[in-house]
Amino acid sequence: MKKYSLLLIVSALLLFTACLKKEEAPVRINPLVQLGKDTLLIRNFLTLNEINATKLEPTGIYYQIIKPGTGTVTPTSTSKIIVKYKGRFLNGNVFDDSKQDSVTFTLGKLIVGWQLGIPLIKKGGKIRLIISSGYAYQDIINSVIPPNSNLDFDIELIDIK
Repeated sequence: MKKYSLLLIVSALLLFTACLKKEEAPVRINPLVQLGKDTLLIRNFLTLNEINATKLEPTGIYYQIIKPGTGTVTPTSTSKIIVKYKGRFLNGNVFDDSKQDSVTFTLGKLIVGWQLGIPLIKKGGKIRLIISSGYAYQDIINSVIPPNSNLDFDIELIDIK
């Protein structure tokens, strides 16, 4: 009798666990479809805010050089860049701000939007980068930045090492 009771309990547990809802993997959006959505959102943002930005072809990055900077050194992926910056979502909410402190980064370890945008200016330059999600954090889940977020940065390039 114990044998049958144990078999009945094990069978019931197996049946119960088979009915539990399984955690589904997030649905990945085709990057080209996402780029199309991002481009529309960014163009609307630029128009509504009367921002005269240039598209860095063939990417999903738009930029506005506020001050070109001086010198002949162009940052590369191995360059240490010293910057002050502010990062916003397209709704204007700030998600990161170096405040008045400068911060040092290795350019090649930053999001692709920065890697492609920062070399457009020289030391002392200022640039505004509006970056589509595919050139930012893509669909990665981040505690601060939601997946597929388009980002708006003001960056001042203090120095290049």
